Amino acid sequence: MSHKKLHIGRIVSELPSLIKLSVPLVLGLSASSLIGITDTIMLAPLGTEVLAIVALVMAVLMLLTAMLYGVISVVGVAMAGGFGARDARMVSSAVRHGMLMALISGALAAMIMLVLMPLVRLMGLPEAKALLYWVPMALFMLPFSVFLVLKSLLDATDRPWLAVGFAFLGVVINIPLNYLLIYGFGPIPALGILGSGIASVLAETIALAAAYLYWRRAVTMRRFRLRAVITGRGVWQQFLQGLPLGISYLAEAGAVAMATFILGWFGPGALAANQIVNSIGGTLYMLPLGMATAVAIRIAQADGSGQPERLRPIGMATFGFVALWMLATMVALIFAGRFIAEALSDDAPVVALASSMFVVIALMQVADGLQSTGLGALRGLNDTRWPSVVSIVSYWGLALPLGYVLAFHTTVGALGVWIGFAAGLAMSAVVLPVRFFRLARVREGSP
Repeated sequence: MSHKKLHIGRIVSELPSLIKLSVPLVLGLSASSLIGITDTIMLAPLGTEVLAIVALVMAVLMLLTAMLYGVISVVGVAMAGGFGARDARMVSSAVRHGMLMALISGALAAMIMLVLMPLVRLMGLPEAKALLYWVPMALFMLPFSVFLVLKSLLDATDRPWLAVGFAFLGVVINIPLNYLLIYGFGPIPALGILGSGIASVLAETIALAAAYLYWRRAVTMRRFRLRAVITGRGVWQQFLQGLPLGISYLAEAGAVAMATFILGWFGPGALAANQIVNSIGGTLYMLPLGMATAVAIRIAQADGSGQPERLRPIGMATFGFVALWMLATMVALIFAGRFIAEALSDDAPVVALASSMFVVIALMQVADGLQSTGLGALRGLNDTRWPSVVSIVSYWGLALPLGYVLAFHTTVGALGVWIGFAAGLAMSAVVLPVRFFRLARVREGSP
């Protein structure tokens, strides 16, 4: 009995530090979503067609930025491990190699997005108008990728609130820039959807410049900018280590994007409804995503400092907290979904479909939170290959096929796509945490 009490006490003792770290992480991660929400709200008056273009662009952008997040996140784990081991040179090397790797990865992602431009025609949307938003948002991934490395540095070295400040600098700048460039003011011409894309790129670039100057100039950052020889092999090793995790996030985000394309076959109204739901649901999802990053950092720090006995308590505290939060999110979406839809659109069919989607999305919140946290916990242990297989099977082997069948071969219609997703998420929500606790027991030397 005393052993059980001690174990519960260790779990509870880990929770405050996780929450303390996760709060700024959530806010920092929300910044990129808030840029998308800002674009959605400010462009909504231009009509359903423009909103559908934004939905399609955001779906592709989400796919590629999720892949980038996965690939680059291993840099943060390396930083956290070095910080836990009190090895500043290891942290500095990870930063310098990471920025170059992120820049190259961001450029590749931008080129991929440009190659995918013909998808606009498949969705029946005007290509000339979509191009005005598609190209700037492809370029957005360059500053986004490098900023993610500097944000990871601040998070991994227990300075997450500074990361929040730099991230929200971009959000704050994006709001007035959006208004000025979309609708024009004085000598500034109204650029419409093009102006929104330009505003997003400028805002993210300014945030990156501010974070970079802090890393280069701040006295507190001196030990994390020690000289390190940057080698092609070092950059390549980072990329290879992060690639499986990038595939994991790509499998998830790719499935979401494919779901968006499938919904596009139901018409622009379905795309617009999906954009409303995703813009809100994505923001609420930031807490489990933030907790996933927090648990990865805390586990890497504990592992790096030679404290394997902390691994399972950290994991248990994280999974329990995320499950409770997602239950609260589920209730909120069920009761407030229609109100949110009516606030963002005056198109009655769009509002009706979005309201129904909110209910389905609400019911899969707990599973979504647990699978995301499971990926984060395994990332902290540098276990990236096995989770990528789980993600591919759960999303592409189960969620999408089931969603397609329900959408087109039953009376469920467009809602079937998200019902299929619920099944895929449920699978990952069970398998990933089980994998983490098994590996944690091995690290502890427990049977």
